Amino acid sequence: MGRISRRTFTLAALSTLATASGAASGAVSAAASGAVSGAASGAASAKASGAASVTASAPGTASAADAAMRGVWLATVSNRDWPSRPGLTAAEQRGELTAHLDTAVRHGLNTVVFQVRPTADALWPSPYEPWSQYLTGTQGQDPGWDPLGTAVREAHARGLQLHAWFNPYRIANHADPSLLTPSHPARTHPDWVVPYGGRLYYNPGLPDVRAFVQQAMLDAVARYPVDAVHFDDYFYPYPVAGQSFDDDFAYDRYGSAFATRAAWRRDNIDKLVKEMAAAVKKVRPGTLFGVSPFGVWRNAATDPRGSDTQAGVQTYDDLHADTRTWVREHWIDYLAPQQYWNIGFALADYAKLVDWWAGVAQGTATRLYIGEALYKAGAAGQPAAWQDPAELSRHLTLAARHPQVRGHMFFAAGDMARDPVGAMARVTADHYRQPAKPPL
Repeated sequence: MGRISRRTFTLAALSTLATASGAASGAVSAAASGAVSGAASGAASAKASGAASVTASAPGTASAADAAMRGVWLATVSNRDWPSRPGLTAAEQRGELTAHLDTAVRHGLNTVVFQVRPTADALWPSPYEPWSQYLTGTQGQDPGWDPLGTAVREAHARGLQLHAWFNPYRIANHADPSLLTPSHPARTHPDWVVPYGGRLYYNPGLPDVRAFVQQAMLDAVARYPVDAVHFDDYFYPYPVAGQSFDDDFAYDRYGSAFATRAAWRRDNIDKLVKEMAAAVKKVRPGTLFGVSPFGVWRNAATDPRGSDTQAGVQTYDDLHADTRTWVREHWIDYLAPQQYWNIGFALADYAKLVDWWAGVAQGTATRLYIGEALYKAGAAGQPAAWQDPAELSRHLTLAARHPQVRGHMFFAAGDMARDPVGAMARVTADHYRQPAKPPL
């Protein structure tokens, strides 16, 4: 996640209509331009269907005893939200961090999802991976304080939950291993690394990689009383036109039992999820494990069980993440699909997707939260729907019709602090006047 990763590919994924076979085309160029084709028609469709007339619930109607997720992502990759730039003093970094926590409290939230392992690095004194370059500007350099430990302590002091957000396989947003600190595991184990799309990734098909990344992440769980472990939408990387992810060696060695490479890749990710879920419970009982995937599992044109969407990316086929199964089988405690499109958007209507995910979660023990695109509200280049300060508030009103939806998470903290058109202020006024505890 972050400007380079999550936001770019979320936009790219809806940039073109999927073909009958579910293939994507032109996603990268659309992402580069910062536009999603069809956005204007989606907004017009919302008005034509009457979706734009959905009104917010009466202010202050929630009971203080109600439990609902009210979360915000705090991204550190590429200094997206925090720290504002690398190289600040420890005191300056602490001040910016606590200011984000205070903003969350001011808006009636109860959870902060803090990105603590953005690129195979650490925002705590890890014995396995280097200090993050986003703190000091130099990977491996001690910042002189413990950001994760401070975040947990300060969040809890404010009545906030702190979910530790990890990216399992991303190593770097560049393709040059020599730029990594000499002791980096990716340099000491070059056979673990796959360059792809101008970036470096650990190979999910290697059991040694899967064991290592779990060990590195679980170190934070063992050290700190985090309330949850959180993965985002990155498993196998988003597809890049004209390139293939080179895992031939791993597939030849470990994939013989599978009919296709895609099935083997999904099994690799299934193993990561199941093993991590069990390990989190063992290391710190009571800690939750949640995932916030890209919002489309599969299009109905690809699979009749899929959603009424025309997404250019499908998590099952392109990221090899069978998120529907994770929910149905309760392998994870919660799912927060990134529903980053407006009501009535032609290729992926927010209303239709919330309805679809509610159906997936119905009858399961997996909690469903909805990921909300606060970053789009008032942003230049976004369609008319996102220039309306009430769009996000309408999302919460619509989602409340589904008892399976137990809250929302907003991307992201920097946008919440700026709130250029008052969209978050509107959500707070319409829905969050009374406190709510996170679902237990």
